[in-house]
Amino acid sequence: MKTNKTIQLLLFSLLVFFQVQAQPYDTKLFNAMRWRMIGPHRGGRTVGAVGVPQQPNVFYIGVNHGGVWKTTDYGRTWVPIFDDQPTGSIGDVGVAPSNPNVLYVASGEGLQRPDLSVGDGMYKSVDAGKSWQHIGLREGQQIGGIDIDPRDENRVFAAVLGHPYGPNTERGVYRTTNGGKNWERVLYKDENTGAIQVTIDPTNSNIVYASLWAARQGPWENGAWQGPETGFYKSTDGGTTWQKKVSGFPSFAEGLGRIGFCIAPSQTKRLYATVDAPSKGGIYRSDDGGESWTLMNPDARLWGRGSDFAEVKVDPKNPDIVYSANVVAWKSSDGGKNWTAFRGAPGGDDYHRIWINPNNPDIILLASDQGAIITVNGGETFSSWYNQPTAQFYHVSTDNAFPYNVYGGQQESGSVGITSRGNDGRITFREWHPVGVEEYGYVAPDPIDPNIIYGGKVTRFDKRTGQNQNIAPEAVRSGKYRFIRTAPILFSPINPKTLYYAGNVLFKTQNGGNSWEIISPDLTRETYDVPESVGVYTSADMKTMPRRGVIYTIAPSPLDSNLIWVGTDDGLIQVTRDGGKNWSNVTPPAVTSWSKVSIMEASHFDKNTAYAAVNRIRCDDLRPHIYRTRDGGKTWQEIVTGLPDDPINAVKEDPLKKGLLFAGSERMVSVSFDDGEHWQSLRVNMPATSIRDLVIKDDDIVVGTHGRSFWILDDITPLRQLTPALATQNSILYKPQLTYRVRWNMNTDTPIPQEEPSGDNPPDGAVINYYLKEAGTVSLEILDAAGNLVRKFTPNDAPDNVPANNVPPYWIRPQQILSGAAGSHRFVWDLHYAPLPGPVNFPIAATFRNTAPRPTGTWVMPGNYTVRLTVNGQSFTQPLVIKMDPRVQTSTAQLRQQFDLSMTCYDGQKKLANMLNQTIGLRAQIKTNLGLLKNGILAPKLHDLNEALVALEKEFGPASRTFAGVFGVLQDADMPPTVQAIEAVSAAQSSLEGINKKMEAIKGTLPDINTALKRMNLKILE
Repeated sequence: MKTNKTIQLLLFSLLVFFQVQAQPYDTKLFNAMRWRMIGPHRGGRTVGAVGVPQQPNVFYIGVNHGGVWKTTDYGRTWVPIFDDQPTGSIGDVGVAPSNPNVLYVASGEGLQRPDLSVGDGMYKSVDAGKSWQHIGLREGQQIGGIDIDPRDENRVFAAVLGHPYGPNTERGVYRTTNGGKNWERVLYKDENTGAIQVTIDPTNSNIVYASLWAARQGPWENGAWQGPETGFYKSTDGGTTWQKKVSGFPSFAEGLGRIGFCIAPSQTKRLYATVDAPSKGGIYRSDDGGESWTLMNPDARLWGRGSDFAEVKVDPKNPDIVYSANVVAWKSSDGGKNWTAFRGAPGGDDYHRIWINPNNPDIILLASDQGAIITVNGGETFSSWYNQPTAQFYHVSTDNAFPYNVYGGQQESGSVGITSRGNDGRITFREWHPVGVEEYGYVAPDPIDPNIIYGGKVTRFDKRTGQNQNIAPEAVRSGKYRFIRTAPILFSPINPKTLYYAGNVLFKTQNGGNSWEIISPDLTRETYDVPESVGVYTSADMKTMPRRGVIYTIAPSPLDSNLIWVGTDDGLIQVTRDGGKNWSNVTPPAVTSWSKVSIMEASHFDKNTAYAAVNRIRCDDLRPHIYRTRDGGKTWQEIVTGLPDDPINAVKEDPLKKGLLFAGSERMVSVSFDDGEHWQSLRVNMPATSIRDLVIKDDDIVVGTHGRSFWILDDITPLRQLTPALATQNSILYKPQLTYRVRWNMNTDTPIPQEEPSGDNPPDGAVINYYLKEAGTVSLEILDAAGNLVRKFTPNDAPDNVPANNVPPYWIRPQQILSGAAGSHRFVWDLHYAPLPGPVNFPIAATFRNTAPRPTGTWVMPGNYTVRLTVNGQSFTQPLVIKMDPRVQTSTAQLRQQFDLSMTCYDGQKKLANMLNQTIGLRAQIKTNLGLLKNGILAPKLHDLNEALVALEKEFGPASRTFAGVFGVLQDADMPPTVQAIEAVSAAQSSLEGINKKMEAIKGTLPDINTALKRMNLKILE
């Protein structure tokens, strides 16, 4: 009986243990980690744009999965103001004309294109963007336009386009009269027809115009359809009833598509429209309030690609001056008859939105695929789009350089190679450059030679020469095989000379692209099931259409060079175990036609384990889908517990910790500690944005976003170290990662102005992660290999290296202050000994560069150290290994010589400081005694002693500055000490010895003087 109870108790305990183990960890254990944005600062697709008439320097833009940004200086600098919200996909931004503090934001970019994103409704701010409130229309997914009553900030219209890939009823034009508390659908046709624009007559708020657009994106690349209810509508009763006004427009039978329109503010019966239609498209004009329309100019350059561009705007003071946004921004000065280019490439192309200041038509804001630019002089000059880190990437990769570089192809902007650490304290325009790859493709840096970059379809770029060679397989040029713009290309993780590339078949080269071989048949679907989401656009020929799919992802195994997994964009997973000779279809049954297998990952620990991120947004499915197999593809499990309803683009396995997975969705990064059984957010401080791809590089996670450039999460070692047992501890000191001694800033030139955009460098020093369940008394000590104390930190420390004005120069990074608060902490030690405590009126530090103080603590030597964290009297230790910057070629012996000489200078300054403190104290005591003595035989001796001390003090300053000057020379670079530096240290040391002898001589006179002072009952000199 007792045995049975024991067994039951044991089984119960094990069950509880495994349940606890399976649960996500409390984010308080690791939420001190921070993502950092590295750039590039180059604008991406922006479709929302508005200015503030009363504040001509203020503008807002809405970026495709980049959130909302604000400038108060005419576009010189832009600041994100929407980063704490749950979506970054923006379709439009509006400012209430009657109250510039009231903003409305429509989420979902409102475009029909293959790489679109969706949002979750309407947002409102009443404090000019400082805070936000969600105000409805959550299921609209795409809201292409909004307009606010010029006289009533609470009366707003929203043009809801709806689901881009399927039918839904939350479409059409909506109206609120109470600031978004309630919405009323006032114009609706059917579940397939949405609204793309709504505009209120600026002189009569009862007159409202809207354009409906029946548009559907297909589940395959570049599939798209349009419906019969597309048209232009007008209301004369404030939006309650509507009439279709299409007289003069092409009909649906003639291919009528999207209509963009505008009202001339100075003559409101004058309207212009861009009309998308194959044969009768063009710029149209109405002079009777939209009752009838006349084609003014059919030139396709003005209106072509109407599903992307349909923006037309009129000068607020002259109804004959009109602008059209397309690949180029155009201008007409004769009412739409003749046009000239207003703004085009270079400088941005593919324009989406125009805003003109109603009080000053020379102030114009343009939004394009290159970000936003502003002119204040009618187009003579524009602000830059090189100050907006809103680049859109499809994939991300890293190389094996130090510091490593990050690569990707940016939508409409070519390629980017950017360093993960800048030499000048920040990551600026100096640190990034195109690498010869087309805008949509993968980038594959050579694992052996980081100067060679492969990518696109397919090119080989040499950083050293800047030249780019086309090395594509002949099959690419012949048109025999199918490819899409995001064709995968990547190296084998086992054989660094094997490069894979894919269309609908898999290619391989082992000689840098000089020759290629095909190692697979067509791995896509032969026949398709048309998804239900296509709905009314389904046709019989879709069931017999030719093969259209391509290989979308390649996952070579890091354990077996013959094992390769691939996933297709039409919903197949295939695997070969013999290097491509034979392939097996191992697709999970739930992965149906046109489920895009976005990213696959072969396990680093088990050949039979693989993971697949499946994105089904093109089937009108926003749920997350990640699949895992542990038996080589025979069976699959969907592993999405804990993930929000958000399509998944990427899944990756940590190469060092089994079971640690990361996933990238349309809004954030998530982490799983139990091989995908449970997921939790790893968004931390990152704005909501589309994570299209991620890689684990050493101890970092690097993500490529589709709207916010590149981000890096430095040092994920705490995530690797977490265990259920560790998570129960009251205090945790995580083992620090391998640390490189790298100089934070090597710029000796004029600093870059603070207004210039830049990305963040990684933490400068040793990252020490710790966790406190409750607040406590803490201290942190760094010990060398011999156990000697190098540095000690407490929460009461004063900041290091901060000048009197509390504004550190750009080359000084103050040492962080230790925290004893509850929660997780990331403390960065700067790898220096403590700075010297500067006594009053004594210049310990040398004067360098604009008279700002230099750090005076010596760089520590590379080697083995111990970190000791003491919490409420209990100590925890972890080893810390410091290595030299791999780029530095100075030998260990030379570094040791530099260190020893520096410490001689460091100690010399400390000795001088101590002597100064002694002399100051002695002179204070002498002054007190002289005041008591007034006259007498002892007074002259005290006067003489004081004069000797004053004379000696005059030697302290020059001696200290000599030490500090040589110290600065030694510490300025990781180079062998020069002969003159060595000689200078010797001379300074000799000077110190001379001062010390004088000090000892002065001290030698104290006994006799103190004897006399004692007899007189005066204070002795100490």
